[in-house]
Amino acid sequence: MSISNKSNTDTLAKYLALDQGGKVQAEYIWIDGDGGLRAKTKTLDQKPTDVSQLPEWNFDGSSTNQAPGDNSDVLLRPASIFKDPFRRGDNILVLCECYNNDGTPNKTNYRHSCAKIMQTYTDCHPWFGIEQEYTLFDLENNVLGWPKGGFPGPQGPYYCSVGANVAFGRDIVEAHYRACLYAVGPCEGIDMGDHLWMARFLLKRVAEDFGAVVSFHPKPIKGDWNGAGCHTNYSTHAMREEGGLKAIYDAIDKMSTRHAEHIAVYGEDNDQRLTGHHETGHISQFSFGVANRGASIRIPRHVAAEGKGYLEDRRPASNIDP
Repeated sequence: MSISNKSNTDTLAKYLALDQGGKVQAEYIWIDGDGGLRAKTKTLDQKPTDVSQLPEWNFDGSSTNQAPGDNSDVLLRPASIFKDPFRRGDNILVLCECYNNDGTPNKTNYRHSCAKIMQTYTDCHPWFGIEQEYTLFDLENNVLGWPKGGFPGPQGPYYCSVGANVAFGRDIVEAHYRACLYAVGPCEGIDMGDHLWMARFLLKRVAEDFGAVVSFHPKPIKGDWNGAGCHTNYSTHAMREEGGLKAIYDAIDKMSTRHAEHIAVYGEDNDQRLTGHHETGHISQFSFGVANRGASIRIPRHVAAEGKGYLEDRRPASNIDP
């Protein structure tokens, strides 16, 4: 039985064209207890100019694996505001942190501790370029574009591909790209985590319109296929300045002593992806090299030539919490 869950765009448009009477729709978005995304909408009397003007809200944490049923209220505290590419106008998307009713951060709130670290090292002006990879499925759990009940030809022709026989889901990619240009980036520090979570929300919301399902699992299809990562390009002010290559190597030296601790927080099921094959380093070994996509840390060729720039940490999985 075929299931359809596509948005009826033409019908929806006539309702979205209705006047809002001066009200603003604020979509409160949060990360649930399983690393997924949840959202609900609050009506505001006017558009806020700062996140501090947004009221706290709450939700049923027993439905999201974030609280017990007998004490289920979890507080939503707005953290970042984004333009809404779906409702547009003055409407906004609001990324929130989750707090328990006693004021302590919920066990799923990793942003709270991240904010403290970013504030401590704000003088370093850390930049993050995170490459969010993902897999698209149809509503019958088939990889988008794969033959039903079978597999496509070997990898190779699909990388940066053009053509109906090798490129699938382009409408979703183009729509998501434009939605991101409208709503997120550029940023530094903790904003990178906020903006990536929002980009994930936008992707899931766009895919919903096209009747597709997004997976962030690092190895959604077992076998001789590349997994999905979240390669993180990282630099500090010192790395970007003349002679910055030394700061890059110093950072890599420090990272080499914390490999196991990094891997522990670099995503669920990452062992299925970091096998030492398919352009990955092995999960149990730390390595680095110039232009080496089989290493834990890659220094881009142009960075080594210029003597400054950034490093690429290729270990994080596609489902990492940024």
